[in-house]
Amino acid sequence: MTKKLTTLLALAVASVTAIATAHAAEVQGDAQAGAKKIAMCVGCHGIPGYQATFPEVHKVPMIAGQNAKYIATALDAYRKGDRRHPTMRGIAASLSDQDIADLAAYYEQLGKTQKGKAELPAKPRTEPKPQVAALLQKAACVSCHGDNFSKPIDPAYPKIAGQHADYLFVALKSYKAEPNAVVGRSNPVMAGIAKQFSTAELKALANYVGALDGELRTVPEPRFR
Repeated sequence: MTKKLTTLLALAVASVTAIATAHAAEVQGDAQAGAKKIAMCVGCHGIPGYQATFPEVHKVPMIAGQNAKYIATALDAYRKGDRRHPTMRGIAASLSDQDIADLAAYYEQLGKTQKGKAELPAKPRTEPKPQVAALLQKAACVSCHGDNFSKPIDPAYPKIAGQHADYLFVALKSYKAEPNAVVGRSNPVMAGIAKQFSTAELKALANYVGALDGELRTVPEPRFR
């Protein structure tokens, strides 16, 4: 890992931690309250295999079991326009800080209530091929996303192991997007990392991480089961 990337990662951790700590001090999420606010979420995130069509066809991300602080950070980024996606921005713009905290708390605990969930090992059970291992080392993914890519060093970062590979691929590409009103994500650290790789290399990274055992789930609401 280069000295410049190490510095960027350190600054990012400090910044995200400060923001998340301040947010947590101001707004505490209530999972039970969040359960009453999911109407706009379940139509995509509550249906296994559901696919989005923008900016290209891909499965919507699994969010049950994701870190609450990451969900809150992501929703706030959509609300502010740092993540540019028309549907998600429209939804996030309608949410208050309390709504976001409640939804984040609900989806974090939702993954913990599922049966048959085994403790993940510190190291992925599937070894990457040498070419992918080199890409992972260059990207320094584990330095932020942690053991098995499921124990981030800060809960404002996402768990990514086992996430849908096609979603991960689209997300990674979005950090490379040039300024655009409806596409892309503004994150200097992830942009610096993603821009090191070709589209084919990003797909290889996404395919490997997406194939790992993870803690994320799509949990259908009772009305859809």
